[in-house]
Amino acid sequence: MSRFKQTYTITNDCMDVHYRLKPVEILMYFQDVFARYLTSRRMGAFDILKDDLYWVISDISLKIVDQLPFWSEEIEASIWVSEITKLKIYTDFELKYKDKAFAKGNCCWLLLNGKTKRPVFTDLVASRMTLDPELTIGEHKKFVLGNTTEAVTYASHKTNFRDIDFNNHVNNKSYINLAEMTIPDDFRENHVLKSLSVKYCKESYLGDELTCTTYKTDVKNAYVNKIVKDGATICEINTEWLEIASQPNIKDFHLKIRDTIV
Repeated sequence: MSRFKQTYTITNDCMDVHYRLKPVEILMYFQDVFARYLTSRRMGAFDILKDDLYWVISDISLKIVDQLPFWSEEIEASIWVSEITKLKIYTDFELKYKDKAFAKGNCCWLLLNGKTKRPVFTDLVASRMTLDPELTIGEHKKFVLGNTTEAVTYASHKTNFRDIDFNNHVNNKSYINLAEMTIPDDFRENHVLKSLSVKYCKESYLGDELTCTTYKTDVKNAYVNKIVKDGATICEINTEWLEIASQPNIKDFHLKIRDTIV
C-alpha cells in the first residue's frame, strides 16, 4: 500500500481566534503522519538511531486550497513517497475534511549521518518504500527565494526547551512561528495565508540567538522571511496571502461550532 492515512481531531491548541485550524498546524499534522508512516515501515527516528542516522526536512511547500476546518472536527491526513533520488526522498501530502482536500503540499527529506552531519544515500531505506508518482501541487521544484524589496519588521528569539525536538535540534515549526510573529499585524487582519514554502538551510540548537527579518517582495501580498544565526542563514520562507473583504462575525463561528458538535 503506497499511501499512509491517519485521522486526527482538531484540538483547542491548534485553532485560531475564529475556531479554525491554524495554517501552521497543518505542518504538524503532516510531519506526524510521516513519522507514523516511517514507523510502520520500521524506519522511524528510534529505528534508525542505532545506525547513527536521523531524518531532516530540506524544504517544504504547502498550498491551502479550501476553507480550513473548525475545532473538534475530524480530518484525514495522507502521505506517500512520490520520488526518490540518490540523496533525497520526496513525499506528497494531502489533508481532507469530509472527503474534500483543504491543504496539499510536498516535502523533501534527507537522511543524515549523526557524526558527519552529511546526507547518506537513500538506498539504505528505499527498498522499504513504495512509490506513488502522483504530485499534489506540481513537480518538485528547487526552492527559490522571492525577490525582496524592503525590510518591514524584525524580531529576535533565544531558543529554549519548548523549541527543541527529539533530535535535540530546534523544531522546524519554531522557525515558522518566529516568522509568523513578524508579519505586520495590520496586514494579518485583512489577509489569510494562501501558500507557504520553506527552505531549511542549517540546524540550530538550545540557547541559540535567532533573528528574523520580514521583507516585502515584488509580488503583491507576498513576503519573504530570513532567519539568521551568527550571520549564517538558518531558514528562508516565502508566503503568499489572500486578501479578504472583511472578517466574519465571530457569532457566526460560534453557531457553526454549536451545530457541528451537537
